[in-house]
Amino acid sequence: MVDLFSTPILVTVILGVVGLAIPAIDAARREKGKDRNKVYSAIAFGALALAIGIVIFRIFSGEVLPAVAFSQEVLVDDMFGSFFAIALLLVSIMVTASSWNYYKGKSNPAAYYSLILLSSIGMVIIAYSTDLVMLLVAWELMSLPTYALAGFTKRDPISNEAAIKYFMFGALSSALIVLAIGLVYGITGTTNIGDSIRAMANLDADLVPVGLLAVALFIAGFGFKMGLVPFHMWLPDAYEGSPTTIGALLAAGTKKAGFAAALRVIVLGMFALNLDWTLTLAVVAVFTMTLGNLGALIQKSVPRILAYSSIAQAGYIMIGIALAPYSDQALSGSLFHIINHAVMKSAGFIAAAAVATALASYSLEKYRGLGRRMPITAIALSISLLALAGVPPLNGFWSKLVLFGAGINSGPLVEWGPWLAIAGVLNSALSLGYYAWIMRKMYMEEGPDMSKVKEPRAMVAVLVFAMVFMVGFGIWHAPLLDFASRAIPDLTSSITQASFMSGSN
Repeated sequence: MVDLFSTPILVTVILGVVGLAIPAIDAARREKGKDRNKVYSAIAFGALALAIGIVIFRIFSGEVLPAVAFSQEVLVDDMFGSFFAIALLLVSIMVTASSWNYYKGKSNPAAYYSLILLSSIGMVIIAYSTDLVMLLVAWELMSLPTYALAGFTKRDPISNEAAIKYFMFGALSSALIVLAIGLVYGITGTTNIGDSIRAMANLDADLVPVGLLAVALFIAGFGFKMGLVPFHMWLPDAYEGSPTTIGALLAAGTKKAGFAAALRVIVLGMFALNLDWTLTLAVVAVFTMTLGNLGALIQKSVPRILAYSSIAQAGYIMIGIALAPYSDQALSGSLFHIINHAVMKSAGFIAAAAVATALASYSLEKYRGLGRRMPITAIALSISLLALAGVPPLNGFWSKLVLFGAGINSGPLVEWGPWLAIAGVLNSALSLGYYAWIMRKMYMEEGPDMSKVKEPRAMVAVLVFAMVFMVGFGIWHAPLLDFASRAIPDLTSSITQASFMSGSN
């Protein structure tokens, strides 16, 4: 049963109705005026603002359940889902608002905004899903619109290449998830995440290898979307070739939805099978953050630098997942960094989109003297980069501090925990190499043309909001960290309960 007035249903109805209405309105209009982009952007922005307002209102009204690990519902209206819904809708709002300027004068604006809204529905439903079939449906609803959005500038060969690579690896990701779901259903007889984990907690010895394979397939399937090494190879080309605002949606939105799905399924599944895969996840985290940072150091395109940076940031988030059994603050740190990264990375891509809109270039050389030519864009990009690097007193510093602190505090329980924290600190220092390189171009070098450029107003408004967020939650981070802590289900007691219930049956 699904509560028709639950948060995910209300959000789905709002975004779905508006997402389908925009193309219908466009088709019904006889005169195709030049203001269509602004009209549809405003409509989509209003729908997303209403959706996130409903999520926040229901949290404060006490209608949202505490974060739960297991539920008999297909969708559970809990704090975990609401946390991710806010992070994901926030990204969609920033992308939609910035598209007011970025997509001006381009064709098919109705389809563009409709696809963003439909993809947002999929992302939100993933966060609330407690059934594997529902999770798969939401996964495809999130992914299919982004395949089209990645190649939306269809006359651009780079965009076409990005869309093809993204589609191919996305299809492979979905195939792995479908196979994993099939294996889980075959050995447990259910697609409910809670029931399947209860069954997997007491599998017969001859079925345990099948359970291990299912967990491994889930890791690979979700890993493609999360951008983990070695499943990251598609990501730089896809992010660079996509429209820059859509790059923000992919890097800050769909990537976080992948983490939401992974936390719902993989972490609980490993607990249920008593798998000690924490060292494996730690190794994945180290390779992901290191290869991401090293790859960014040799790039000459800002969107491509941000893409490799996004890979590295996934490695930091994985620190908390690897340390989940050993530290109470580990998963809180991961969720804290997820919502911080959603804004930081969106701001970075939207700043790059503003430069592309004003200067028609993504090359790093065009950023020479940007601090004088586009001062607001330059300072917003600088704050975003410093926050991503974890420089105090910005918000990224605190979420990294929680993650690295979890590694150090786990030392008495697992000897490699402090080393994982050290790897994170060293990689954060390494990332300053390319972040500072961009800032040096903007403030310490001069280009051939130093005349001031008019900055896109809507993008500037989004960047100002991002700056307030990054600085504000850097100075006062406690509310956001508390929200992240409340969004974590009690995994240990849930697995103990699962084992007990399965044994009693």
